[in-house]
Amino acid sequence: MVEEPTQYASPSAVLPHRAPFLFVDDVLHCSETEISASYTFTDNDFFQGHFPGKPIVPGVILLEGLAQTLAYLALTQAGPGTVFLTGVDSCRIRRMVEPGARVLYRVSIKRTRLKMVIAEGQIHSDGHLVLKAELKGIIEPKNQA
Repeated sequence: MVEEPTQYASPSAVLPHRAPFLFVDDVLHCSETEISASYTFTDNDFFQGHFPGKPIVPGVILLEGLAQTLAYLALTQAGPGTVFLTGVDSCRIRRMVEPGARVLYRVSIKRTRLKMVIAEGQIHSDGHLVLKAELKGIIEPKNQA
């Protein structure tokens, strides 16, 4: 099933990230505890050196996109601010992502306490699981960030 963008605010309206370090194009679904979003890797500069002749998306960039998706979800609940990634547990990268690929991020919040958020995230591409991880972050409201 291909999810299509709907009525959600653009990522740049919610997230403090900007190009070339914004890795969420569209929010496809967003509830109080779950979000689906997508990004298409096109001519990103990192492909020039990772790796010449066989470009793939660096795993840390995949994690960053997943963390930005978590940040979007957390900020829609908490209001304007920044979500700082404080931990990544049980991360497994199962497939490579090449230039031109569209990835689907899925994040589910498992726990929140004060300003801390813990979530499970997955990335899929072409119907295959690419990455799975537990993410932890701290929400800083805009007036404190």
